[in-house]
Amino acid sequence: MRVLFVLPGLHRYTRGAEIAFISIANELAKSGTDVTLIGAGSPGFVTPYNYVRSGCLGREGFEAFPRLPVLRSEWAYEELTFAPGLLFRYRPSLYDVTVTCSYPFTNWILRRPVLSGSRPYHVFVTQNGDWPAYARNSEYRFFGCDGLVCTNPDFYERNKSRWRCQLIPNGVDCVRFQPGPSERTELGLPADRLVVLMVSALIPSKRVEIGIEAVRKLPNAHLVVAGDGPQRQALDDLAARILPERFTRLSLAADKMPILYRSADVFLHLSRDEPFGNVFVEAMACGLPVVAHDSPRTRWIVGDDEFLVDTSDGLAVASAVTKASSGGAGSIASRIRRAQEFSWPKIGQMYHQFLSDIVQR
Repeated sequence: MRVLFVLPGLHRYTRGAEIAFISIANELAKSGTDVTLIGAGSPGFVTPYNYVRSGCLGREGFEAFPRLPVLRSEWAYEELTFAPGLLFRYRPSLYDVTVTCSYPFTNWILRRPVLSGSRPYHVFVTQNGDWPAYARNSEYRFFGCDGLVCTNPDFYERNKSRWRCQLIPNGVDCVRFQPGPSERTELGLPADRLVVLMVSALIPSKRVEIGIEAVRKLPNAHLVVAGDGPQRQALDDLAARILPERFTRLSLAADKMPILYRSADVFLHLSRDEPFGNVFVEAMACGLPVVAHDSPRTRWIVGDDEFLVDTSDGLAVASAVTKASSGGAGSIASRIRRAQEFSWPKIGQMYHQFLSDIVQR
């Protein structure tokens, strides 16, 4: 089986979808599958899969661009600049199945008509949401796929009657992410305070400002936000005003992230509608208690022993952080066991089976 993964951010960013695709590709390649990735980053390191670079302009340069139909975000603008290179480098005859989570341009290119022979089967992954699969308006009416990977049960229930679906969550590297010594000095974090960690893109849906307001109510707490995005300046200004000397924002290389989790006391994540929070299982694999918005989807990931509240209530969030730091509810061992249910080798096997079924049928 010859599999192609395509995403503009591959080898350029180390965020949710990019980490997921690279991790899945690694697992498939290790099992003997012929895997190729096309992305905008440089190869940079030895991989078990093939890598093809197709350059594009970075999303950061489009943060102030107008929001238009089709071009609804900086990610869509980035994808538009990625499309010409992808058209030039994509050879349908080399693959049995293609995989992306990027819509519209990447999906359209991978599904374009082929003059000679047949085009590969196409699988779409709901890493960034499932609206392309169920919406009927605007550019979404042109969406199509041969298989749909749903990253949570909600997406699966909503789409199973229309598409050939498989419920496959994201995962975690349980070898890299595990409990270990704190390294606050190396990270420039205070040794004598309760460290609350948020790992998040700085965009409105992540609600980082709610976290800043909640930590304000905890005099001995220091908030660390690992991430970047268009809200960076507004959040820095808010934290400087209401959390002076108690806020750190940083960006770390992927290999440093386990150290950051181990150096925190509580993990806080406030998004209400996350397709799948990789950060939940990374935090639990390191033994961190989780404070998050209470929803069936979140409970499906973290279980019933974490600190889930109505995050529209800032006092409830602050209270949950305090309870989480006291060592109640689930144990470190139970969190690690929960995270191991989402290990990348298990997720890789699920992808291999689904892609094989798509190709064979």
